[in-house]
Amino acid sequence: MGAPSQTKLIVLNLKTGMPTVEQAKRRLLESLYAPRGASGPVVKIIHGYGSSGKGGAIRTAIREQMATWKREGKVLKVVPGENWSIFDTDSQDLRQRYAFLGKDEDLDRGNAGMTMVEFPADTSRIFR
Repeated sequence: MGAPSQTKLIVLNLKTGMPTVEQAKRRLLESLYAPRGASGPVVKIIHGYGSSGKGGAIRTAIREQMATWKREGKVLKVVPGENWSIFDTDSQDLRQRYAFLGKDEDLDRGNAGMTMVEFPADTSRIFR
């Protein structure tokens, strides 16, 4: 098995423009489906934490979608931002395989407004 070819973190900001949950989910799917678009093995999904400070609807919906895709084998690894740490085993695994992740500004910041996701190289299987 060769080394992963991705050399920089792909960031997908779903909260730009204050979308509805459905708009954010559509933006996620469109970005992943776009050839060589925002898809790659590792994507930082910025979904925000919600203006109430209690966790927003977009955050909840995106994390539920990622959990579903993980169960279905469409996503390889999901690390919530609050767990994105040098001490978390899933974070350690990703950082070991993708060295550039060690430079991520959110590492060890407990940022609940983002989620790190490892996708298969071919994201087209998400849509089957």
